[in-house]
Amino acid sequence: MDLLNGSVTLRETPAGSANDRQPFRSPFDRATVPRFQPISPNRRRFISPQFVAQHRSFSVPFRPRHLIVGSTEEYSGKSAVLLGLAHLLATKDIKIGYGKPLGGLMTATDGEDADVRLIRETLNLPSDRLLPTLVQLTSGAVLKRLQGEDPTNYSALLEDYGNTSAELVLMEGPASLQEGSLFELSMAQAARTLDASVLLVCSYEPTLTVDRLMAARELLGDRLVGVVLNRLPAKELDAVNGVARPFLESQGIPVLGLLPRNALLRSVSVGELVRQLDAEVLCCRDRLELMVEDLKIGAMNVNSALKYFRKGNNMAVVTGGDRADIQFAALETSTHCLILTGQVPPDPTIITRAEELEVPVLTVDLDTLTTVEIVDRAFGQVRLQEPIKIQCIRHLMGEHFDLDRLLARLGMEPAAV
Repeated sequence: MDLLNGSVTLRETPAGSANDRQPFRSPFDRATVPRFQPISPNRRRFISPQFVAQHRSFSVPFRPRHLIVGSTEEYSGKSAVLLGLAHLLATKDIKIGYGKPLGGLMTATDGEDADVRLIRETLNLPSDRLLPTLVQLTSGAVLKRLQGEDPTNYSALLEDYGNTSAELVLMEGPASLQEGSLFELSMAQAARTLDASVLLVCSYEPTLTVDRLMAARELLGDRLVGVVLNRLPAKELDAVNGVARPFLESQGIPVLGLLPRNALLRSVSVGELVRQLDAEVLCCRDRLELMVEDLKIGAMNVNSALKYFRKGNNMAVVTGGDRADIQFAALETSTHCLILTGQVPPDPTIITRAEELEVPVLTVDLDTLTTVEIVDRAFGQVRLQEPIKIQCIRHLMGEHFDLDRLLARLGMEPAAV
């Protein structure tokens, strides 16, 4: 800031004066700086050259706001909410940054956290607004920390998250309120270090959700600016709106979003099942992008199987390789993938019919129970990797999330025109 030619001119005040003793808080930096008062142009000549030389480079450093998007338990959908929130903020022309200080257990082959890679590729942020992961939460990293081999002050490293041109940094928080404590990167610790606000995502469970959020409010205090209840069953919506939501609001827990349960977001691609099962693809390799929303087990007679399969939609059907009758029944219903167990090759007519219907057929060197467990786990740990899911969460957040209220609570509401 140029004191002689800039838009603001500063007057030197005597040491120990009232002005010198009274700090003010900048809207951009919470550090205390001396108070100066503007003076009229016709009095600029009374500023000494020595004072101008000493203070010519005076400026108030800019620091962005930080919002930690965390969750009360694993796989609550915080990555999806963060991605949808980033899209909504972009529509408001707010420059956002992104960082995930504590990397997760599920990492890409090159060591990059899977969530970080998704956000980086989806949002296409410039490098100065994409902030680094400080530590990957692996068993090896935990062991080094416990043994004293990693004395890193991660809290100090976290302070560099203010060095960005973003107006608002969206920080992907830990999977729970406790995770990261060993590295000084838990949700509460990170919020204190950066003076950040917290938005919590909670997968709705009727008997647990309110308790979890009240415990979070007690830990985070006023830093908790809002919560999102995710995967809300349609039949629970009236009860949540009429009872649970008003109660949470009365406890100082703003409910900013109620996201309904969505089968597509819970779905997993056939290609992902191939990867997790280490399966061999017998046909329709070009259809591995099909999304599986349901899992059925074919272990009954064919008449019962038909009734059973007709209740499903976009299914993966697990059955023995020797059960051609069940396989045919599955192919005549809403099946997106056949998974054959028992190391028995299927009848060639099954492959022919599957190719006609463009349904991938997989074979695995696993028993049926193990196969079902792996597929079921894949549903529980589903990631946002497919473009159709990204479009879906953007739509859900646009319809069911109160962005204006969040911005108001962050002190970022648009100026009145």
